Amino acid sequence: MKFCLILFVALGATTLNNALVFRFSNVICESHNISWFVFDHCRLKAVSRNRVLLNMMGTVLHPTNNVQVHAKIFKRANGYKPWLFDFKVDACRFLHKNYNPAAKIIYGLFREFSNINHTCPFVGPQIVKDFYLKPELLLLPLPTGDYMLAIRWLFFNRIQFDTNVSFVYVEDLVTEKKLNNQ
Repeated sequence: MKFCLILFVALGATTLNNALVFRFSNVICESHNISWFVFDHCRLKAVSRNRVLLNMMGTVLHPTNNVQVHAKIFKRANGYKPWLFDFKVDACRFLHKNYNPAAKIIYGLFREFSNINHTCPFVGPQIVKDFYLKPELLLLPLPTGDYMLAIRWLFFNRIQFDTNVSFVYVEDLVTEKKLNNQ
């Protein structure tokens, strides 16, 4: 599994990433324990045909030093089917030292739009503001399709909240083919 992931990252870094469309299509945020975490808002805002902004703000009500993230990526094909990734990460350890390649790719997409850039403890507002998907930051070659990134957040091994973000990725094969033929 790790070899396949490293191979995909290497191929993605060496090829051109020409995405015709790479944008959000839906977001669902759900708090399972409002005594620990509350969503203030979680919404998408379309600013152009190919750019949709994600704004999310939640508040961690009590300091936590133990945050686990369980992430899965699904691809839509007669419903959402499990796809390439299904991994768990210790978020406190990851923010101290980026040790998981899949989490590094996902974190790299939204790092500049967020205040989630410090190590534990987490407390207070956690903000993702005006986040849009940039194809140049995606290090993996993805097939054209609809995807969902489902993230389950656990504090002290108890489920606190879920964030499910759906996005569309359409590869610009026509332009890429023209560039390769020249």
